[in-house]
Amino acid sequence: DGMNVLFIIVDDLRPVLGCYGDKVVKSPNIDQLASRSMVFSNAFAQQAVCAPSRVSFLTGRRPDTTRLYDFYSYWRAHAGNYSTLPQFFKENGYLTLSVGKVFHPGVSSNYSDDYPYSWSIPPFHPSAEKHENDKTCRGKDGKLYANLVCPVNVTEMPGGTLPDIQSTEEAIHLLNIMKTSRQKFFLAVGYHKPHIPLRYPQEFLKLYPLENITLAPDPWVPKKLPSVAYNPWTDIRQRDDVEALNVSFPYGALPEDFQRRIRQSYYAAVSYLDVQVGQLLNALDDAGLSNNTIVVFTADHGWSLGEHGEWAKYSNFDVATRVPLMFYVPGVTTSPGSPGARVFPYLDPFSHPGGSAPQGQSKEVVELLSLFPTLAELAGLQVPPACPQPSLGVVLCTEGPSLVHLFNISEGREGSGGPARCSHEEPAAFSQYPRPADTPQWNSDKPRLKDIRIMGYSMRASDYRFTLWVQFDPSSFTANFSNVHAGELYMMDSDPNQDYNIYNSTSHGWFYQKILD
Repeated sequence: DGMNVLFIIVDDLRPVLGCYGDKVVKSPNIDQLASRSMVFSNAFAQQAVCAPSRVSFLTGRRPDTTRLYDFYSYWRAHAGNYSTLPQFFKENGYLTLSVGKVFHPGVSSNYSDDYPYSWSIPPFHPSAEKHENDKTCRGKDGKLYANLVCPVNVTEMPGGTLPDIQSTEEAIHLLNIMKTSRQKFFLAVGYHKPHIPLRYPQEFLKLYPLENITLAPDPWVPKKLPSVAYNPWTDIRQRDDVEALNVSFPYGALPEDFQRRIRQSYYAAVSYLDVQVGQLLNALDDAGLSNNTIVVFTADHGWSLGEHGEWAKYSNFDVATRVPLMFYVPGVTTSPGSPGARVFPYLDPFSHPGGSAPQGQSKEVVELLSLFPTLAELAGLQVPPACPQPSLGVVLCTEGPSLVHLFNISEGREGSGGPARCSHEEPAAFSQYPRPADTPQWNSDKPRLKDIRIMGYSMRASDYRFTLWVQFDPSSFTANFSNVHAGELYMMDSDPNQDYNIYNSTSHGWFYQKILD
């Protein structure tokens, strides 16, 4: 009699949340979830772009194993017929359901969100999704544009709605069906925001007066940033409002007032998202499912908000790779509730400041790869084995360990990755990013596989981030670590924003060894 799973995956959300200590953002519902959850404050995605990251954590394999660094191949045909997290639950007797953006749509999930392998019924996509990039943003002149910054009147939108509102409605509908069924379920709900365009109901702007919005603490391109590491944010340059600014490529800065407006709209989109999450969790309560459903909340990667003179994702910095990650497990992260008690009452961000502290917190550095084995273990299923090297022919295995040994909430103290770890190795998170050339090009952010010439392998431990940009051969999927194009080393204690690259002033022998191991 295992638990149900509600898996909430958000697009492009860095941990700007009250429960992560952010003082600006209003996210009372996600904060409330955190206050009943085990929260990992140092969780990292394996590649800061949508399709590769999602395929990586949904299969439990690194991008070098899925061989997906762009959007244009389906791992089952291109790398190996790997099982996925929802497929594993489906094969273990669960009804698996997908709403919104879970797998990245298109080739990378076989134009079917990997149905029927991963899902019991065809995935649901909101009808409003197809209008995401239409000209729906009203300019000062009253005309409609395809802008980056896009607060809207929802009643004027095509269909009078937005995709995330539709996804919430569908997910609530499914929860209400499941409450009367005896069937265990795995329901994945993928929200679009705060992915660009920053299109959200305009009332959320009221939460963030522009005069309260600051610039990034380091809005300049660092002097010692290797040119290969810089992402020239080409996707936002193509939006009508950004294009009109005529910013020079690749290093020209956006005007400061516009930087503030992007940050304001990103925060507003997060609060709009928080309302969706709040309504969904409130419906879980209404359906009487909060006491037998595990809730996991995470994002596919982060998003730069002007740090290092960069926007969007497409890099190896913390702002692009670090994600929120929390697990609510009834009776484990909370004491068993009294029947009928509310676990997730809806909180209106306009009247609740939020910011409640996590129930339990681990500062251990962890990877999104660990989602698969962690959820398997929490649900009481047989945890898939660790992958051998190489694992191309192995259908079911994972490249990350379960995180359950870090859940030590019962003692009411912060997680300490203490004796539970067998080895004495310091944990680190690996991320990677491909580039077509050493200097920023029009395709630097999203090179196609055939154009990749350099791979940046990045290792984030608790006290440093170390990145090597090495020669890469896309035909054999191999990196040549003896051909290093550039390196980065940031010490977290003295340089938490990763602005001062000391790679060239340090000896790196032991780092090389760690990356090669």
